[in-house]
Amino acid sequence: MLQDLQPLPVDPILGLAAACRADSNPNKVDLTVGIYMDDQGVCPVFEAVKQAQRRLEAEEVTKAYLPPAGDENFNLGIQRLTLGEASAALAENRVSSIQTPGGCGALRIGAEIVHAAAPGARVWLSDPTWPVHIPLLGSVGLEFQTYRYYDPETHGVNFDSMVQDLKEAVVGDVVLLQGCCHNPCGADLSLSQWAVIADMAEQQGFTPFVDFAYQGFGDGLEQDAAGLRLLVARLPEVIIATSCSKNLGLYRERTGATIFVCRDPANARAVISQAQVAARRIYSMPPAHGALLAGRILTNDHLGGIWRAELEVMCQRINSLRSILREALEVRCGGDYSFIEREKGMFSFLGLSAVQAQRLRQDYGVYMLDSSRINVAGVNTRNIDYLAESVSKVL
Repeated sequence: MLQDLQPLPVDPILGLAAACRADSNPNKVDLTVGIYMDDQGVCPVFEAVKQAQRRLEAEEVTKAYLPPAGDENFNLGIQRLTLGEASAALAENRVSSIQTPGGCGALRIGAEIVHAAAPGARVWLSDPTWPVHIPLLGSVGLEFQTYRYYDPETHGVNFDSMVQDLKEAVVGDVVLLQGCCHNPCGADLSLSQWAVIADMAEQQGFTPFVDFAYQGFGDGLEQDAAGLRLLVARLPEVIIATSCSKNLGLYRERTGATIFVCRDPANARAVISQAQVAARRIYSMPPAHGALLAGRILTNDHLGGIWRAELEVMCQRINSLRSILREALEVRCGGDYSFIEREKGMFSFLGLSAVQAQRLRQDYGVYMLDSSRINVAGVNTRNIDYLAESVSKVL
């Protein structure tokens, strides 16, 4: 049965990360996979997570399955974190959520619900978007349209073109938006621009689907959620895919959730029943460990306070790295790199050609995508000078 299967190309991001690990260059720099790393190049474990893990070890008495919707504390905590404690939608009991295997699982469950409600739905994706959006949402049979988003000349959002394209979105369509820290470009919508999107959704009837993987990595937990919360306050329906990989560092624990903001409580109950059946088809039951840790942190004032302070330091470090990287590139390369400071989160396009990015890998061991997208969190005090000098040599 299997003998005629042929090897498929490796994932372009994961393949480059593997090539970097195999590179013997002692000065190599890995700017590929979107993982937060500290100044020593290590993805750290939060102190709040360590404390929650010790509590879990002392308290856990079973390894039985979680309920189909996941851990109750986690669902409660992630809803409040995402929508805000004062959310009217929460107070009106028209929100439901299901714990998923990471943000990828959240996107897939959201796509399953869209397909169940409207099998012919079109999903509008930004250009560019995270490449995995297409297989995650397309694997259920949804169709795609793209809207212009990033302007490589200004290194910012091409909002006029975005609005022009989204005027074609209609009732039954879904518009996928990134809530903050856009992957791959780092260019985010302003709050006034989010308000325009809300106006369009009200008038045209399309449904926003917000990928919210980086809350707390841009300007802070509350600030990063402002645009999403504006949509939820204005619209009867919003789908949200959220993740604890970044802001709680639970990458390998695969902890995420799909949140459904619905018209009324009865509709919220109907949607979550559909989501549980979809999950049963795909992975049956949710993984427990990460959600049990996150649930303890998000619903406990002491652990939550430790975590918020840690996350704030992490956010400040990323923003500081952007300033340092801008200065290093301008000193060695000339030109204007101020866009790096204006962007949010872990990603940025440096504006290099594919040939220049390939030369950086081959000649200097500096690994970035051909698009010149970098993970800013891969920069540290030990490699920043070498990185800037290497870029200057390929310009």
